[in-house]
Amino acid sequence: MSIKVYTDGACRGNPGPGGWGVYVLDGNEQKEFYGGSPSTTNNQMEMQAALEALIYLKDRNEHIELFTDSNIVKKGMTEWMENWKRNNWKNSNKKTVKNKEIWMQLDEASKSLNVTWTWVKGHDGDPGNEKADFLANKGADSVS
Repeated sequence: MSIKVYTDGACRGNPGPGGWGVYVLDGNEQKEFYGGSPSTTNNQMEMQAALEALIYLKDRNEHIELFTDSNIVKKGMTEWMENWKRNNWKNSNKKTVKNKEIWMQLDEASKSLNVTWTWVKGHDGDPGNEKADFLANKGADSVS
């Protein structure tokens, strides 16, 4: 059995008040949660949503398919992470990776999980993504 997780971030201004949302489909069960920060960026909220999902699922052995509409989150976790770690968290321009602390937390949280990172086009009618977007905006509203 596979757990499907949809994550999204939202920001009112960039930087500004922002929120993250997580929508989990686990068999017949659904779980929704969200949060926010009074001063953040959209990328930070996209990453925080994924992190919160992984923390929530930390003791699960099932395959997890995590859907994100952030190419940065997907590529960061599937393409860039190993090089960043090998290069002491420096990017290809020899500069410290932006949001390094959250990336490090994502790396640690994903180690014991079987996660497939899947990009989904945002605001394109995907029901799971639309729900995660709604929750992320609810998170942003809670701190605005």
